[in-house]
Amino acid sequence: MTSGDGGPIGLAVLDKPAGWTSHDVVARSRRLLGTRKVGHSGTLDPMATGVLVLGVGRATRLLTFLNGLSKAYEAEIRFGSETDSLDADGEVTVTHDMAPPTPEAVRAAAGALTGDILQVPPMVSALKVDGRRLHELARRGEVVDRPPRPVTVHRFDVTPTADPMCWHAAVECSAGTYVRVLASDLGHALAGGAHLAALRRTAVGPFTVQEAIELESLEPGALLAPAALARVLPAVTVDDATSSDVGHGKVLARGRLRLADDDSGPWVVLDRSGGLLAVYGPHRDGTVKPAFVLA
Repeated sequence: MTSGDGGPIGLAVLDKPAGWTSHDVVARSRRLLGTRKVGHSGTLDPMATGVLVLGVGRATRLLTFLNGLSKAYEAEIRFGSETDSLDADGEVTVTHDMAPPTPEAVRAAAGALTGDILQVPPMVSALKVDGRRLHELARRGEVVDRPPRPVTVHRFDVTPTADPMCWHAAVECSAGTYVRVLASDLGHALAGGAHLAALRRTAVGPFTVQEAIELESLEPGALLAPAALARVLPAVTVDDATSSDVGHGKVLARGRLRLADDDSGPWVVLDRSGGLLAVYGPHRDGTVKPAFVLA
């Protein structure tokens, strides 16, 4: 899809290759699509593969509505050693003389890490503490206190592999959850240590790896229309007169969008053909106003 200025616009669901940073993927995507306006929703570590959602053109402004989406992962967790990054990209810092954990013990420990829990963010992460990114501090050898943050692990299923010190994990979790911290905490819960050996993100909200395309296959025709945001937010379709007002970014009475009084929004506003016009949110005195207008 192209915008009014002829540039591509839309969302892309990519299968990120291993060894690439999310920034690398964005840089390559800009060259493939011929536009500087590319951003991503939700960083993936270099070792990880799987779903990375991009916004292209004016659709980069839609990424803010994707930031809080839940995530799903397939992972490999190796017991017996810890690394400074908590994953296979880091340097081994501790080795443990631990016997292969029993299935009962691993599943019980994973169960205790399921639900609403607190996580201490890893030092090697993009999170900011006092305005400084943790990974930048880590590169300088600094370690700072990181307050634990509440996250929700909806699913943490573990199954053995042929290697008794390596277990497969399927994780479904809230935004902001670090799977490598789950791996590390699992090792500690079993009186030893562990690190994340492999990670593949299989879903970002409703965007799944089954629909993801390879990076080098990215071209304007492969983009999802901006109206794909309706997978995430409730959508309303408006008549032609309202479409014109929405396109001009007008504040509207809730009745113009046929919204229930208890509907809190935000809402994707579509024209009769299903195209995205705008995203509206609640205003005051029974009105709604645009948070984003595509025109």
